[in-house]
Amino acid sequence: MQTSIRIPQTEYETRVKRLLEYLTSENLSGVVLFDNFYILYYTGFAFIPTERPIAFMINSSGECSLFVPYLEIEHARANALVHKVDHYEEYPGHPHPMEVFKPTLLDLGIKGRIGADNDGYPWILGYRGPSLSELAGADVICISGFIEDQMMIKSPAELTLIRESVKWGHLAHVLLQRYTKVGVSETEASQRASFEANIIMLDTIGPIYQAQSPFSDGVGAGYRGQIGRNAAIPHALANNITFQRGDILVSGASAPVWGYNSELERTMVIGKATDKQKQMFDHMVALQDIGIRSLAPGVCCAEVDRQVRAYYEKNDLMQFWKHHVGHAIGMRYHEGPFLDLGDQTKIKAGMVFTVEPGIYLPDLGGFRHSDTVIITEEGQEVITYYPRDLDSLTIPG
Repeated sequence: MQTSIRIPQTEYETRVKRLLEYLTSENLSGVVLFDNFYILYYTGFAFIPTERPIAFMINSSGECSLFVPYLEIEHARANALVHKVDHYEEYPGHPHPMEVFKPTLLDLGIKGRIGADNDGYPWILGYRGPSLSELAGADVICISGFIEDQMMIKSPAELTLIRESVKWGHLAHVLLQRYTKVGVSETEASQRASFEANIIMLDTIGPIYQAQSPFSDGVGAGYRGQIGRNAAIPHALANNITFQRGDILVSGASAPVWGYNSELERTMVIGKATDKQKQMFDHMVALQDIGIRSLAPGVCCAEVDRQVRAYYEKNDLMQFWKHHVGHAIGMRYHEGPFLDLGDQTKIKAGMVFTVEPGIYLPDLGGFRHSDTVIITEEGQEVITYYPRDLDSLTIPG
């Protein structure tokens, strides 16, 4: 009987092996990583980053270790696929955590030329401390580019988790649309849909589900304030707005599944759409169609944005443009590469993107669908399957 839908241990071992090979090729004595997503990627250990430093280390012999605060010892030992877990008492503490960290590095033989994602623990939630180069007297080489390149190509196991995320995001959005009515607030509709979707998901897959996310512990759907004219603000915040007839709505739904995410966004309207709303909706769908069709192995990310922008320009819509076509998604809601003129990355099979060009009119609202797309050897596969047509997305008003 299946008891988990998580990434298998053998895959973590393969990831670490590739990191070790890179370490050796770059003549590094070891690698130190502080980013919580990088640590999750290599060890399976999910945690909430705070002012208390946490670090993953691997030396040239392949020995992996975690450095955690005392309060995380049990958590790390139970979940992290490493050889050893070292700890310090507390931050800021006495001695400072980094004073404890230094001999830990030396014990692993990590000195001289060190690969890292950051020169010291980042200044998270008020943290202050010495840089890694200052602490170890080392030459710190940034290796984030290698890690990001490794994370860009999703394995079959990762794609399975992203597909699972899509299922539950879809359910949450069905409920969100059902509970959105004139006179109801976005808070009520969002919380009711998210709660019920979570109950259904847990009834269905029960104990094998884990979110492994620092942002959410389950399925979520809502509007984040993108209602009426506020829909013209792509990254608005929820404001407990009450729905009114004629509102344009930009929704969003997702579900973290063992640390992996998908993205589903839809533009909806309450009541019969006006001619102007229909016109902008149709343009938005056309823009997204171009973005999706443009995705294929070997195509440059910048070219996708270029083709979509050509439609904006041809139809005099650049005045309503606000952002690039989309971004990669996986452990984080936003990952590289980006479907943007400034990103020259060649698209490869195994990458996963959101495709979400938008149109934003201050006096009318915003229009944006977002779908999650897997790059295949043949082209692309849209794995979100919520209706995209205006009739299906019209809420009685």
